[in-house]
Amino acid sequence: MTDEIALDFEHAFRMAERLVEEGLLGRDSLPDLRVIDSIFDGMTRDETTNRWTTAALGSDPGWNAVRELARTVLARQGVDASVLPDIRVVR
Repeated sequence: MTDEIALDFEHAFRMAERLVEEGLLGRDSLPDLRVIDSIFDGMTRDETTNRWTTAALGSDPGWNAVRELARTVLARQGVDASVLPDIRVVR
């Protein structure tokens, strides 16, 4: 399940430039989104730890950094990070 978070981010990140062009995302958020992408890439390449477990979500430094950056991006976009949008997954 945790790897799905990174995969969903990857799919959304591919659209970031387009969202900027359409005025739906501030260009100033792109550097933080690139860092998130880089963190996930590094976590994927790290074979020494199991960073993709549910337990790692709360304790892994990579996940902690991703959460902080995501909060920063949300705040920059005017979204209260303490109240995340309702996300529904349809499979």
